[in-house]
Amino acid sequence: MESIYDIKVTTIDGQEETLEKYRGQLLLIVNVASKCGFTPQYAGLENLYRTYRDQGLTILGFPCDQFGHQEPGNEEEIKNFCSLKYEVTFPMFAKINVNGADAHPLYQYLKAERPGILGTQAIKWNFTKFLVGRDGEIIKRYAPTVTPEEIGTELDPLLN
Repeated sequence: MESIYDIKVTTIDGQEETLEKYRGQLLLIVNVASKCGFTPQYAGLENLYRTYRDQGLTILGFPCDQFGHQEPGNEEEIKNFCSLKYEVTFPMFAKINVNGADAHPLYQYLKAERPGILGTQAIKWNFTKFLVGRDGEIIKRYAPTVTPEEIGTELDPLLN
């Protein structure tokens, strides 16, 4: 694999694609869950997306059920939840694993490129976020406790 854009993903509607279509955009990649204490961050993520999408920000949501069984639904249930509860319009993808032997290649790549505290690669919880530059380089990894609003304050220089 040469870059993040070569990685294959499956949309929440079951379409396989690569991340190539997002080349040149600033990406915020997030492992999400609908029954997590951080789930209200969907509202902040959607607000970020609506505020900055015309300037080149795209948020990519990847549901994951590896933390406390907090994403028990199937793709249709997740899509309905996100749409009805948080009016999510940013791209959502099929449920994946972010840790372990079955970790999705995207998360294998993200964790290798931007390890966490003390060099650990494991994702600690839902709503861990990775900021990817327009050039495909992983800029920063954010803990689940870092809110979309806090990230928003860092975006202006990257979007201009």
